[in-house]
Amino acid sequence: MLQLQRLSIVQFRNLRARVFEFSPGLNALAGDNGVGKTNVLDGIYYLSFTKSYFNPIDGQNIAYGADFFALEGDFLRAGREEHIFCGLRKGQRKVFKKNQKSYERLADHVGQIPLVLISPGDRDLILEGSEARRKFVDGIVAQSDRSYLRALLRYNRLLSQRNALLKHLAAGRGFHADNTAAYDAELSLLGGEIFQKRRAFLTRFTPVFQRFYARISQRKESVAVRYVSQLEGGASLGELLEKNAHRDRKVQHTTVGVHRDDLDFLIGGHPIKRIGSQGQQKSFLIALKLAQFQFVEERTGLKPLLLLDDIFDKLDENRVAQLIGLANGGFFGQVFVSDTHPRRIEAVVKEIDAAHKLFIL
Repeated sequence: MLQLQRLSIVQFRNLRARVFEFSPGLNALAGDNGVGKTNVLDGIYYLSFTKSYFNPIDGQNIAYGADFFALEGDFLRAGREEHIFCGLRKGQRKVFKKNQKSYERLADHVGQIPLVLISPGDRDLILEGSEARRKFVDGIVAQSDRSYLRALLRYNRLLSQRNALLKHLAAGRGFHADNTAAYDAELSLLGGEIFQKRRAFLTRFTPVFQRFYARISQRKESVAVRYVSQLEGGASLGELLEKNAHRDRKVQHTTVGVHRDDLDFLIGGHPIKRIGSQGQQKSFLIALKLAQFQFVEERTGLKPLLLLDDIFDKLDENRVAQLIGLANGGFFGQVFVSDTHPRRIEAVVKEIDAAHKLFIL
């Protein structure tokens, strides 16, 4: 069991000082736009992932006119009480603690508090470039596989160093294959590990996603997620780096590798970005997130916290009913919902046959 019992927020975005005592079931946050509902959810997300979902620049999450922010959460995790603290003061390093003990590496906290957030911003998974889709996969796998997260962080550091070297050598008009050989060897090993784990994950994930899509949409069209990688052809990343050395030297960055992986989101065999209706795209995104929820639960043994940001404004009544049905069926654990209409969310709360609280901001 995973439960957030208490949340304290100080000077985080537009929230000056708030304390919430949460229900173990459904927690509904209602109020006008701009009162801070989304920021409450982002504070919870921060305590799970050590960063904001909506603004990755830490300093910009400090309230206007303040010089620090602080977030504290009291969690019940598998029968143990855990206190998580995050604080940031302008000009200083972020402090992140579990049970009063600071982390040496923030990455060590990822996966401790499993969480899934469904937000209107998820449309970027369909509409934006490949980076958003890679982050989606990486965020799921990293919550339950520390070796994957370590490999990914190391790969990205080496990639940045290799790209910097390519620029430096181009500026000096000097280049030799030995200059990048040390990077290439390790990038090949790490890239191979990342590729294999992404492919294995998507093999398990896609059928679960397809079942959720069928349930939410109540339609018969087929959907699929296809992994696109330069390593699919069987060549190692080391071989690809060697083959593309001249091109890398010319453009001054690394043109092959798992940092260019992508996902094709398909409906009826065609890109959903091109032919999918708004309703189909919404169903597709929610099915992705519910499959994420089930995957993380299976890997961690804990039901993730589920955060639904402004979700009912973006869905029709049928899709809302499907989500509520899952909540009533015990599929979810602790749920946090934000909505701009207190009466609407109050009606939803009454349909939930479980413990619940309504907070008016």
